[in-house]
Amino acid sequence: MAVEIGDIAPDFELKDQHGTPVRLSDLRGKKNVVVVFYPLAFSGVCSGELCALRDTFPEAEREDVALLTISVDSVFAHKTWADAEGYKFGLLSDFWPHGEVARSYGVFDEERGIATRGTFVIDKTGVVRWKVVNDIPQARNLADYSTALAQLG
Repeated sequence: MAVEIGDIAPDFELKDQHGTPVRLSDLRGKKNVVVVFYPLAFSGVCSGELCALRDTFPEAEREDVALLTISVDSVFAHKTWADAEGYKFGLLSDFWPHGEVARSYGVFDEERGIATRGTFVIDKTGVVRWKVVNDIPQARNLADYSTALAQLG
């Protein structure tokens, strides 16, 4: 079932590229959260999107914003990719149970075994305030993320 605008975001705990557990609910009351699901590390469109987040998404540096990216890749693949590309934001592993968090957000492609390109902006109270889901080959527009965060104040 897909998560819709106005829903409470499903909580999750996943390990980042350093093996550190990250729990969405720990950010409630503290940060607006941008959750970006992507299919696979090291792939062309995914690399382009995450490099754009690194280079042209200044909101990720704000004290009141957390950027969390999620794929079914392992923690080890994320660590290698983050080191190679200089990603400082969280690359979270939805490796096992395979795709469980992507499923809970309604962005898991069962045939391919990977997440689609889903982005969710979650406010400090844990409510989804904006979302976009693109087909796997279609990149997202980062300016939309900035606009959605600006509307949260």
